[in-house]
Amino acid sequence: MNGAETLVQTLLASGVKVCFANPGTSEMHFVAALDRHPELRCILCLFEGGVSGAADGYYRMKGEVAATLLHLAPGFGNAFANLHNARKAQSGVLNIMGDHADYHLRFEAPLKGDTVGISQAVSHWTRVCSEAGKVASDAAEAVQAARAKGGQVATLILPANTAWEEATAHVVAAPAPPLRRPSEAEVKAAANALRQPGAVLLLDGPALYTDLGLVAKRLTKASGARLMQPFFASRFRRGAGSVKIERMAYRIEDNQKLLAGVSSLVLCGTTRPAGFFAYPGLPSTPDDPDTRLIDLCSRDMDIGWTLQALAGELGEAELGPEDFVGLDLPPLPEGPLTVTRIGEAVAALMPENAVVVDEGITASYFLAPGLKRARGHDALTITGGSIGFGLPNAVGAAVACPDRKVVVMEGDGSGMYTLQSLWTMAREGLDVTTVIFANRGYQILREEMAAMGVNEVGRNAQRMFDMEGPALDWVALATGHGVQAVRVTDMAGFNAAFAGAMGQKGPRLIEVVC
Repeated sequence: MNGAETLVQTLLASGVKVCFANPGTSEMHFVAALDRHPELRCILCLFEGGVSGAADGYYRMKGEVAATLLHLAPGFGNAFANLHNARKAQSGVLNIMGDHADYHLRFEAPLKGDTVGISQAVSHWTRVCSEAGKVASDAAEAVQAARAKGGQVATLILPANTAWEEATAHVVAAPAPPLRRPSEAEVKAAANALRQPGAVLLLDGPALYTDLGLVAKRLTKASGARLMQPFFASRFRRGAGSVKIERMAYRIEDNQKLLAGVSSLVLCGTTRPAGFFAYPGLPSTPDDPDTRLIDLCSRDMDIGWTLQALAGELGEAELGPEDFVGLDLPPLPEGPLTVTRIGEAVAALMPENAVVVDEGITASYFLAPGLKRARGHDALTITGGSIGFGLPNAVGAAVACPDRKVVVMEGDGSGMYTLQSLWTMAREGLDVTTVIFANRGYQILREEMAAMGVNEVGRNAQRMFDMEGPALDWVALATGHGVQAVRVTDMAGFNAAFAGAMGQKGPRLIEVVC
């Protein structure tokens, strides 16, 4: 038995069932060990950003840690952007990063890099394994670290010789440490604040998609406080049957209006709201200067216990139909194609309990009114703002939930960052429908430039924003990756294409020219 064998056995014994991989030479012994254990599902992604994005989506929907297999510092660098999104989503991800054999590191080989430095820039936990006999125990601690504090990014760096040298036995990961809880005094102070007129409970984490949302709704109804959630949440329930929770806006000016006059802002499972960027003449945070901020429970604390403790102080009011989103499916829209009508069509045709991965960027604002009227579904958003999230996140969500339809709302510019994920969808037969909004440019950059006060756009700036000359052909790109695709230019075409995709299993792509 070698180190790689003990690694795979440790992962299996510790409940890790999936490995999203893009291996290289330093990881070949790990690959060989995986080959001897087909019960650990291995999924090849053609770009490391697809690997990390898939592991993020898998955790969001499954609540279980997946492993990634990455090749040295450059491979980890390619995975970095979606690890950033995973960190902001509080997703548990276990990275296995291969490195040169330890005795080879004194030479300046082409792929030598700062594996520790690049890992520590995004990981909560990093360790370099020192010898083959410690691979199993280090891997077990890495699994525990990835599960700790509600989900963390953990990275185990394995020099190649630790994989091929002799080792003895696997180790089972210990349970994650208990989550921290606020004190009794802190809970009482927050409860008193929520009783005051104009108070808000701002909520994130599992309460947005589990029965904890019912607890939050009952206690805020009892106290008279408003219940709100951040705009960017890793996962939240939306559509018919979901608990009514106010969602914050993207623009800081809109959030200033939402939070104007709030007496106390109690934070549970989230941090103080902040603008996506700084803008000339605007504050960094949207809360009213007179609002009392109460940081009751951070995302890495025991959110469920905290909500139950608040309910114990405030009581729980009975909920009625007015506290839930009712079924209000829009009619199937006809006529010229608009993004707003696309949202209505998706809502009308999407089945119950789908998963919607939203990286529509500028399209998202126009899609939202329709999607709120859909059947009940889970929504995943781009928590860290690093684009290229949507397609690989959908891969992970579909692997986690093979019995649920996954729909990706994707901008054409952001989709180009990780379009290789289409190939993984095709190879694995994943039930993912991708809707590409082909506005032929980075429309968000045009809007951000205007928000910065720059209203005159010349040739150079224009060429930074558009993707014309040549225009991207998403039907050809999808077909080349093995995914059936169609281009639509009117609502009749979209309605037929989306209805067809909803009625069949497997990956489909619809390019919406807008």
